[in-house]
Amino acid sequence: MLTVFSLSIIAMASEGGGSLIDVNPGVIFWTVVTFLILLLILKKFAWKPILTALEQRETAIRESLEKAERAKEDAQKVLDANQANLAKAEEESKQIINQSRAYAEKLKEQIIQESKENAKKMIDEAAAEIDRKKDAAFDELKNQVAEIAVKAAEKILRETLDNETRKKLVDKYIGEIGKN
Repeated sequence: MLTVFSLSIIAMASEGGGSLIDVNPGVIFWTVVTFLILLLILKKFAWKPILTALEQRETAIRESLEKAERAKEDAQKVLDANQANLAKAEEESKQIINQSRAYAEKLKEQIIQESKENAKKMIDEAAAEIDRKKDAAFDELKNQVAEIAVKAAEKILRETLDNETRKKLVDKYIGEIGKN
């Protein structure tokens, strides 16, 4: 093809009649014919592969963009899920902390209550022990006073009363002392 064109240019130059800016109908004709042949050859052999390659490239780019968009959406879903899990974990940790505080407060109140009960029980036991010892000391004091009184009365009455009358009199005095 190029050789035909080259030949036509050489032929025009060898004719000797003109410069490059002169209009030569033969050159125009061969130029148009050569251009049309080149166009047909390109259309037949190069145009389809070029268009196919362009379409394949366009399809590959479109698929890549779609994959990138899906990957972006998936990443956003994972990010949202992670944020939801993080929020859930924070909420659970707050609940655990609140439960622990409530348990600690309940335990503290229970320990205080048990301490108060133990202290009250110890005080009550001590008071009961004091009352028992006081009663025992009072009984012992009564017995000693009664014994002293009996001895004193015995000395006084020994000379005037017989044994049976003395015994009744001592029992009567002991009974009166016990009531006081």
